[in-house]
Amino acid sequence: MDVLTKSPEETRRLGEKIARSLKGGETLALVGELGSGKTTFVKGLAKGLGVEQRIISPTFIILRKYDIPLVQRPRGIKNFYHIDLYRLEGAVESELKNIGAPDVWGKRQNIVVVEWAEKVTGLFPQNTIWIKFENLGKAKRKIKVN
Repeated sequence: MDVLTKSPEETRRLGEKIARSLKGGETLALVGELGSGKTTFVKGLAKGLGVEQRIISPTFIILRKYDIPLVQRPRGIKNFYHIDLYRLEGAVESELKNIGAPDVWGKRQNIVVVEWAEKVTGLFPQNTIWIKFENLGKAKRKIKVN
């Protein structure tokens, strides 16, 4: 599916829409250059899952965990994990293992989203949803969901 968004709000709404289609246990791998809309999308995804906390990119701490409120758990999804690999270089796969990422993805109660996922393509679960972001200038973004 290819989507063209024309504003940050449209990118957030796409994230919300995709969140409503998730069943639990999905890992979403986001790929795209700096400023292409990845974090904006994640904010919409979190909102669509019912996360009430403010979403802050985990650029320096690598991973943030958010709880899904009880009233938003009809699908059994309890946790939203946001991972950002932007600052990692070298042994990125080892770093991901050290923070326990492979222990949380694929579990029905979790949704995991990883920004800069192209840095560790071989580590993700087989059913990972890959989402590519392309900056088309100004506020336009081309977003491809596989």
